[in-house]
Amino acid sequence: MRKLSSLASRVTPEIQNLAGAIHTPKNPQFAKPSLLKPSENLPQNSIDSSIGAFEFKNSISTPKPHISAGDTKLSSRPIDHRYFAEILSRKDWYLLLSHEFKAQRINLSPQIAVSILHNQDKGLAPLRFYVWLSSFNALLAKNKSILSALSNAFFRKGPVLLSAELIQEVKNSGCSVNEELLCALIDSWGRLGLAKYCTEVFEQVSYLGIFPSTRLYNAVIDGLVKSNSLDLAYLKFQQMEVDNCVRDRFTYNILINGVCKAGVVDEALRLVKQMEGLGYSPNVFTYTILIDGYFNGKIIDEPFKLLDRMKAKNVKPNDATYRSLVNGVFRSVSPCEAFDLLFKWVDKEQNLPKVVYDSIVYCLCNNSLPEQTSAFFRIADKKGVDLEETCQVFESFIENGVKVDLSTCLTFVEALYKSKKEEKGNKYLYWIIHEGLLTDVFSYNMVIDCFCKAKMMERALEILGMMSKRGFCPNLVTFNTLISGYCKGRDVNKARELLLMLFNHGFRPDVFTFSSIIDVLCQLNRISEAFDCFLEMVEWEITPNAITYNTLIRSLCICGDISKAMKLLRKMKVDRIQPDVYTFNALIKNYCKANKIDEAQRLLMSMLNLNLRPDNFTYTAFVSALCESGRFTEAKDLFASMEANGCKPDAYSCNSFIDALVKTGRFEEAQDLWLKYKEKGMDLRTIPVKYSALVG
Repeated sequence: MRKLSSLASRVTPEIQNLAGAIHTPKNPQFAKPSLLKPSENLPQNSIDSSIGAFEFKNSISTPKPHISAGDTKLSSRPIDHRYFAEILSRKDWYLLLSHEFKAQRINLSPQIAVSILHNQDKGLAPLRFYVWLSSFNALLAKNKSILSALSNAFFRKGPVLLSAELIQEVKNSGCSVNEELLCALIDSWGRLGLAKYCTEVFEQVSYLGIFPSTRLYNAVIDGLVKSNSLDLAYLKFQQMEVDNCVRDRFTYNILINGVCKAGVVDEALRLVKQMEGLGYSPNVFTYTILIDGYFNGKIIDEPFKLLDRMKAKNVKPNDATYRSLVNGVFRSVSPCEAFDLLFKWVDKEQNLPKVVYDSIVYCLCNNSLPEQTSAFFRIADKKGVDLEETCQVFESFIENGVKVDLSTCLTFVEALYKSKKEEKGNKYLYWIIHEGLLTDVFSYNMVIDCFCKAKMMERALEILGMMSKRGFCPNLVTFNTLISGYCKGRDVNKARELLLMLFNHGFRPDVFTFSSIIDVLCQLNRISEAFDCFLEMVEWEITPNAITYNTLIRSLCICGDISKAMKLLRKMKVDRIQPDVYTFNALIKNYCKANKIDEAQRLLMSMLNLNLRPDNFTYTAFVSALCESGRFTEAKDLFASMEANGCKPDAYSCNSFIDALVKTGRFEEAQDLWLKYKEKGMDLRTIPVKYSALVG
């Protein structure tokens, strides 16, 4: 299996039957590169879903579905996106679009415009459509959902660069590049890491007939923040006064967000004071950003105090504020510590909104903590602490008319399946179905994802068959979820079969499809085939992301091919893909294992130059290497500096350092370190008795 296309062959009858059961509208056939040659159409057989076999007990009633058959009918015919793509690829695109909409064959609305922007394969097509829309309906062109879809389209298919030829093409159509279009382009450039290009274009906007404004400055500063170029963002922030542009609350919130992402909370607080001095009070977005910043800086207590300050200033936290708090706690400490902290907070707080409970339940279920989930339900309903009683609490919520959303239900179902309580999980899933919570392809995808996470792939396929019987067509996300599930289980054959179904339903593989396949090939040590897939992405005009690169770099490091891994890192930078801490950790760990500490330190400097903060894995690699080299003083100094540099040692780093000290005969130091962190409540491995006796 040398190419991705070879995955789409040798299909088992089971998947053939399932493919035949799924009826989809006729999709446009994409021109495939020569490397991808999927097989002919599958036999059209049917499949019986076993979902009806779920046993259902009397503890929950079975109400009739809320959605009638009539509700599922579409109010208008679907948009022919292939037709619009053909129009937008022609030189007379402007005239053709005007004729199409003036003929009123389709009613132009925000939803229609968003759909057209979202379904274009070429980067210039969204720009041309928006240029026409700005002229045809200027008010509609300023719709926030349309501008967001435009920026996302530029990001997905970009970069879309403002060449002289493109600007002339826009002028020839009788239009111009307006401020809204330029802001959307700048946003996409920022997300793609093109910080320098953002500033170069901004310096020349006068040639476009656009002059600096607060809104345009905000877009540039936001783009620079998104591309991790804080220095340039501060420079533009300072230049606003020169251009007589007034900094507003948005300006400050954007910059505060940038420094909070870097975990530099002191600077964020300075900016807040400066903002207040200009008469702009912090709003809910400012406080939410600060909460994220505290957690990025590993400061756990301050976000809770910040919530109290919000209430004192009559700033009401929104759903995003509470989600940031809950997710931040789980991101900053171990799941058990997070539960203890949030348990105490929820227990003493009054009238917390539902989003708090949903978020905590989701995080608990996502970390496979059924007992803690049960204990958390006890706070809400004053009941027991084991999983069976959690089920009773869940049922009591339903019986008392509490609306439980699909996401919360499925995290609970997933926890039951992972705890080997399949019968209970089936019961609640059956309730979800009969409650009418599965209303579209997105909700079915969530159920499929639930089964994939629980490693119940056959059941995930049953849901795929059930979708078709109920009139819902799978989309690319459906197939990507199933392919990812099989890849995580290292089942390449089943992933191959789902890939063929993806082709036969008229879908193109995307970066997530390729990344899943590359990951499983790397796990199986089939590196050559993984690189074949990587090269094939180029033929599909799909840009690899950081996850794709990280998978390959990590695998090369495991194989000991550090030279090729470094070449891949350089290619990553050439392709303007921002390396992250995981990229550098794989390389640093490899160099440290080979006792090439100087090379590892050079990588660390590159990492710091990109404003990436070393984590526990980075420090542990250096500390272990220094110990093995006999440089114990340096190792101890480095370990002691972790907390001062914003990286709190965890059980992994402590255990690794203790093991290194024990292996080199420094038993007393190992014992002192063990006692120090054990007293802080850290769950550490016990030092073997034979070594402890030597200390005594």
